[in-house]
Amino acid sequence: MNKGKSRYTPIKVGLAATLINFALVSGSLASDSFFQSNISMKAAQKVVKKAVKKCQQDGFNVSAAVVDASGVLVAHLRADGAGPHTVTSAFRKAFTAASLRRSTGELANLVVNVPTTAGLRDMNDNLLLLQGGLPIGNASGNVIGGVGVGGAPGGQLDEACAQEAINSLSD
Repeated sequence: MNKGKSRYTPIKVGLAATLINFALVSGSLASDSFFQSNISMKAAQKVVKKAVKKCQQDGFNVSAAVVDASGVLVAHLRADGAGPHTVTSAFRKAFTAASLRRSTGELANLVVNVPTTAGLRDMNDNLLLLQGGLPIGNASGNVIGGVGVGGAPGGQLDEACAQEAINSLSD
C-alpha cells in the first residue's frame, strides 16, 4: 500500500456521493411519481372517425373530438355540413367528460337535480354540461381520455354516436 496516499481522491469521493445522492433521489421520485395513461393518437383518430360516420348514417352532420386524460385535444373531425358551433361543443364535451370522469349527460342531470352542484357550470370555461360527452376508459378502468360529439338534434343522439365510437375500440 502507498504510504501517505489515499485511494480515495476528492474526485472519487465526489463521484461516490453523487451516485448515492442520485440513487436516493431516484428511489424517492419513483415512489412519489404519478403516471397517467392516455389515449393514443391512432385510437383517438379511430374514435372521431367512427363517431362522425355513425351520426352521418343516422342523418346528422356532427363534429367529434377526443382529448387525453388531461383534457388536451388529440383528434378532431368535422363532417361536411356540420355547423361551426359543433367544433367547440364537441371539444368542450370531450374535455368535460375526461376532466370530471363522467358522462356529460349525467353531469347535466346532476346540476338539475342537485342544485348545490350548479357551480360546476361556471367552474371552467371549457366545461359543457350537455349530453354527448363520454369518458374513455382502458381495460384497467382508468380514464384515458374523453370523446365529445356535437351537432345532432339532441344530446342523446350525440351520445349514441360517441358510445358506438368507444365500443369500436374494443373490436
